[in-house]
Amino acid sequence: MIKDLKIVSLVPSLTELLVDLGLEKNIVGVTKFCVHPKNLIKEKVVVGGTKTIHLEKIKILEPDFILCNKEENTKEIVENCREIATTHVSDLFTIEDLISLIKEYATLFSCEEKAALIIHELNAKLADFKLFIKDKPTLKVVYFIWKNPWMIAANNTFINHLLALNKFENCYKNLNRYPEITLEDLKEKEIDAVFLSSEPYPFKEKNSLDFNNYTEKANIVLVDGEYFSWYGTRMLKAFDYFKELRNRL
Repeated sequence: MIKDLKIVSLVPSLTELLVDLGLEKNIVGVTKFCVHPKNLIKEKVVVGGTKTIHLEKIKILEPDFILCNKEENTKEIVENCREIATTHVSDLFTIEDLISLIKEYATLFSCEEKAALIIHELNAKLADFKLFIKDKPTLKVVYFIWKNPWMIAANNTFINHLLALNKFENCYKNLNRYPEITLEDLKEKEIDAVFLSSEPYPFKEKNSLDFNNYTEKANIVLVDGEYFSWYGTRMLKAFDYFKELRNRL
């Protein structure tokens, strides 16, 4: 670990990863969505959200590195950050991508030992989960991330990768990224479960009523969006959640 290195993280899931890599003292700036661990928002400078940031606050911090993500942050944010400090932009679609990123951070921030331990644990939990899920039936699902307009997770997303790992067949895997759909579209699909994510839109139990006239047989299930879309060390806790979710279904 480089003792005097200063890092601003604009990606909540990667902020948590930095802490688990032993770099909490190196973090000087975070977003208001960096809620894990809970103490960070109180102890670090909050420089905005993931889509809107206060550049002057970042400049004052004089960071050595700014961490961004292609999906979480806008192109304009990345370009502005590059004028302030070395800016690392991640772009992840799979667990393999996550492992590659952890290795990259290990080199960048001289935390090889902790990175190796995290990767070892991640691989062990992944192997265990694959044994658990191997003989489970494939279920057809739709994963909602937003309401008004209704938006779902489709192909070329980390969410879709994790759905496939869980043997959840994405009914919209033929579409790309996060398309808008209408609830009428659901009538044409064979669906076992409709997943309502806790983020970015905070779906609640009452939202299940929205689907009464559009899905007859599907289970309407609230799911923890952090476990399906946070690609840092949150994944170490995700596999136990996935087991519990499958058992509920």
